[in-house]
Amino acid sequence: MLNTIVHGEPTENPPLIIAHGLYGSARNWGVIARRLSDERQVVAVDMRNHANSMWTDHHDYPDLARDLAEVIAHFDGTADVVGHSMGGKAAMALALLYGESVRKLVVADIAPVTYTHSQIQFIEAMRAVDLSKVERRSDAEQQLALHGVEKALQRFFTQSLDIKGQRWLLNLDVLASEMPKIMSFPDLNAHWAGPALFLSGGSSDYVLPEHRDRIRALFPAARFAKIPGAGHWLHAEKPREFEAAVRAFLNA
Repeated sequence: MLNTIVHGEPTENPPLIIAHGLYGSARNWGVIARRLSDERQVVAVDMRNHANSMWTDHHDYPDLARDLAEVIAHFDGTADVVGHSMGGKAAMALALLYGESVRKLVVADIAPVTYTHSQIQFIEAMRAVDLSKVERRSDAEQQLALHGVEKALQRFFTQSLDIKGQRWLLNLDVLASEMPKIMSFPDLNAHWAGPALFLSGGSSDYVLPEHRDRIRALFPAARFAKIPGAGHWLHAEKPREFEAAVRAFLNA
């Protein structure tokens, strides 16, 4: 099963599963998870090929959905699910393939479509870091900066760095080879009629008006909301607003 970080105790509410995005980890969501755990148990997961979960040769959304379904089965059998970016696509695939395990779904700044851009440049930047010269995270951040990685992403990526072990806690080879699958979304020939909130950053271009027909075809009860002033990393840029939107939706 995926590695999990559990916040809070079980309540009368279903547990909340949080699925992070590409190059992320359960630890990235600690503040939001702890705050939401005042009303329900929150389970943040490390997705496969990330952090402390298993490394595999495959990384597609049916696999990621099955991983999440196993976690839900372990904890309660039914859960609310929040997923950001890659984790949002995994959460959508979970609802489409294992719909009985999901009560409410929050998809953060991603659509069930194929994106034409790639994230491979960040893998190349991480591969280029000379880990033998890294004694602290700032050393790695300086090297990432030389490869064109902006400050906020430098700090984000180095959270997945094992300094003592001189290795990345990311299966960079598999993430690179599976990048076309990560950037796409499978044709699952299904729909899920449960409550779904598609929460986007107001300054992000990941969820566009032309995506809404596809979203509604798969998730006919979909609702849409934006967080003003936030980009793709809306939960990191506007954590209080993100938390408030998720809390209101789950409690409605």
